[in-house]
Amino acid sequence: MAIRDNHAMLSAEEISIILLSLKVAAASVIFSLPLALAAALLLARTQFRGKTLVDALIHLPLVLPPVVIGYFLLLAFGRQGLLGGFFERVFGLVFAFRWTGAALAAGIMGFPLMVRAIRLGLEAIDPRLEAAARTLGAGRWRVLASVTLPLALPGIIMGALLAFARSLGEFGATITFVSNIPGETQTLPLAIYNLTQSPGGDSAILKLCAISVLLSVAALVVSEWLNRRSRGPGASTLA
Repeated sequence: MAIRDNHAMLSAEEISIILLSLKVAAASVIFSLPLALAAALLLARTQFRGKTLVDALIHLPLVLPPVVIGYFLLLAFGRQGLLGGFFERVFGLVFAFRWTGAALAAGIMGFPLMVRAIRLGLEAIDPRLEAAARTLGAGRWRVLASVTLPLALPGIIMGALLAFARSLGEFGATITFVSNIPGETQTLPLAIYNLTQSPGGDSAILKLCAISVLLSVAALVVSEWLNRRSRGPGASTLA
């Protein structure tokens, strides 16, 4: 069926915005998940000097204005920045004013939520299960792969979904770092903002807002469902 630009259907431009938003959110989760898992393991399983400071730094994006994060990203990952120049020379990867930069900004803003959910999942594991595996001769990495990660899987998935939902709504850091370029960095929030600046865009705004809400609510509902399942059979009746 051909795509028509009317009130009942999505235009080709709107579909492109939605697909770009999903690509940015998915990429941000995929590439930040290993780092979030490592950070959660560090905070949940080890004691070290400066742990409180590390924890505070990880959660800093939750309290800093997003435009501050975006500005720091522009300084560090811009084409003249130290990290941006390195990635461009070595990997040919450019972040500034590209969708990859939008994914980076979204990943950083969703990172604390992912780390926290995974950490809670790890801390909920009965340490006696890991100890029993070690007494049977399993090494540290085998215990991690065969006991810890499978038991923490609901928390890992929940963290990924929360970060995904957060990435779909990311605005401030993204527009500061990669601007609002149609077809390249214009995700759902940026497209909605752009439409508010032009007259006659009310129907398109409502349409994109509804899609944004549906996607975010779907991710949060699945996340909550996993959270209830991870608490055991009686959790849903007590909640």
